[in-house]
Amino acid sequence: MAGILVNTILPPHPPIHLPVSSSRSRSIRRALVMVKASSEPSDSSASVSTKSSEPVAVFTAPPNFKPPQPQRFAVKPGKLFDILGASIGLLFRFGTGVFVSGYSASFVSEDEVPPDQYAFRLGGITLKESSKLGPRPEKPIEIYEFEGCPFCRKVREMVGVLDLDILYYPCPRGSPNFRPKVNQMGGKQQFPYMVDPNTGVSMYESDGIIKYLSEKYGDGTVPLSLTLGPLTAITAGFAMIGRMGKGNMYTPAKLPPKPLVFWAYEGSPFCKIVREVLVELELPHIQRSCARGSPKRHELLQKAGHFQVPYLEDPNTGVNMFESAEIIEYLKQTYAA
Repeated sequence: MAGILVNTILPPHPPIHLPVSSSRSRSIRRALVMVKASSEPSDSSASVSTKSSEPVAVFTAPPNFKPPQPQRFAVKPGKLFDILGASIGLLFRFGTGVFVSGYSASFVSEDEVPPDQYAFRLGGITLKESSKLGPRPEKPIEIYEFEGCPFCRKVREMVGVLDLDILYYPCPRGSPNFRPKVNQMGGKQQFPYMVDPNTGVSMYESDGIIKYLSEKYGDGTVPLSLTLGPLTAITAGFAMIGRMGKGNMYTPAKLPPKPLVFWAYEGSPFCKIVREVLVELELPHIQRSCARGSPKRHELLQKAGHFQVPYLEDPNTGVNMFESAEIIEYLKQTYAA
């Protein structure tokens, strides 16, 4: 199953280096999950560790595993209704989160954009896209949330608009690690909950988080569809009708030492069905947002030889892969308890 494939090259595969700050640590009922950061910008990578006497689990790819080849617009047999259901949100939310702030596009001749640079290409048509980004955070912002929460969706849409990289800590109902941790940090289990290691700011309330992000990492403008008060929350709830109950409840899983890296954006139905599983398995992941107009589309093209989302990088096993249906199977086989 695939998202959108628009370019093919054969580049090297450099590792991602994303510095991530430590969250405040306190004892909770089970293992305490912490994020550690290196002070060396050129060699910094996030890690998830458990404060326990038990040895850290070692993860490997499933037996005989081979990453699938990306396929343009392909939907795996039996998955069509999943994709259609995940697409409903685009209608109710008017495509919010699909385009980066200041998005612009123009049709150009095919030879105007070199093959090793990202552009949307289809049937001889070449569309060159750009956007206007605000200040970039040095360290990924941390957000505690879950897929089935309409208030969390509002914040994820703003993340796409601002093209921010986020370290997500999934908090599905019944999960043992990050949901209790939010209660320890903020005093209540309410979602979403944001921690910005760049400023020391932490807060609840989706509207407050959206306003903060827009002023700190944008130009202060919030899309109209995110400013309609109760109507925004209602339409965000309706957007989940097609995937009712998905991404809400915890599925017992093994916590990896390092967060996964997930290239995606909120408006993609292919990305949504993968995020549901990431949340249900309570797998921390750095989401590299790449909505339309994002310069990270070119970055992924250079890294992987294609642009297509979702794209998963698992530093715990060394697996890098496209194709949403296969990513879901990989996650379940590797991390489900």
